[in-house]
Amino acid sequence: MEDYLIKAIALDGKVRAYAIDATNLVNELQQKHQTLPIASAALGRATTIGALMGAMMKGKDKLTIQIQGDGPLGQIVVDANAAGEVRGYVTNPKVDLPNNENGKLDVAGAIGKGNIFVIKDLGLKESYRGNIPIISGELGEDFTYYFVQSEQTPSAVAVGVLVNPDYSIRAAGGIIIQILPGITDEEVNQLEKAISKISSISSLIDQGLTPEHILGQLFHEQFKVIERINIQFTCNCSRDRIENTLIQLGKEELEDMIEKEGEAEVICQFCSTKYHFNKKELSNIIAKL
Repeated sequence: MEDYLIKAIALDGKVRAYAIDATNLVNELQQKHQTLPIASAALGRATTIGALMGAMMKGKDKLTIQIQGDGPLGQIVVDANAAGEVRGYVTNPKVDLPNNENGKLDVAGAIGKGNIFVIKDLGLKESYRGNIPIISGELGEDFTYYFVQSEQTPSAVAVGVLVNPDYSIRAAGGIIIQILPGITDEEVNQLEKAISKISSISSLIDQGLTPEHILGQLFHEQFKVIERINIQFTCNCSRDRIENTLIQLGKEELEDMIEKEGEAEVICQFCSTKYHFNKKELSNIIAKL
């Protein structure tokens, strides 16, 4: 079954809701980067949020999320767009830590303290940049804080990833619920109670629930789907792009590369595709300079 997300409205248009099943996406990332469970959970949560936030964009708009913590995972980077195309990587995919005090994967400990940056390319002269400190490292809470602080939109963000013993991904998904103007305090209280009672999103997906079923539990089936978007891993790397990256290194560094190695191999951080350049090809790049 394909991964997909839905955009919906509820409470007579006073709530905007997004729900996603991202199991295949996160499983593909695990395979490409050979992540251990903690890295799978952290990267999976980040890419799930990226996909949900991408659905908030329009046309050719795109966004990048950078999670820069001081924990052993290093940096997490996610790219997403309005078409449901997502990619991501984590600097150190082989991190392994003991479970936290609740007996769960210690994602917060692996991410550490630092900052989260959100860069939106809206086709304008300058990109929008928002940033917040990492307040928990669990990411759901962090992005709940982000929406309030950076976008002034009260939101609830919940994401989860279940990892099998063989490191494959059993279930992954998330929701973002946003409160819009006109909602009453009573309606907010009822919504908060409903969110607090719902099981973890990944466990619901593991039970076979769809994004529609999940929102149905939250809103007692009183919601309207306004769009469905298929989600897939997509990397736009290419040999030409990698060649342009080598050009930016400059003549001296390329000549030094030829002298010492006689060749170059560049690996895309997002999809792990290897691009090999022999001595003649490097010489041709230098000639272009």
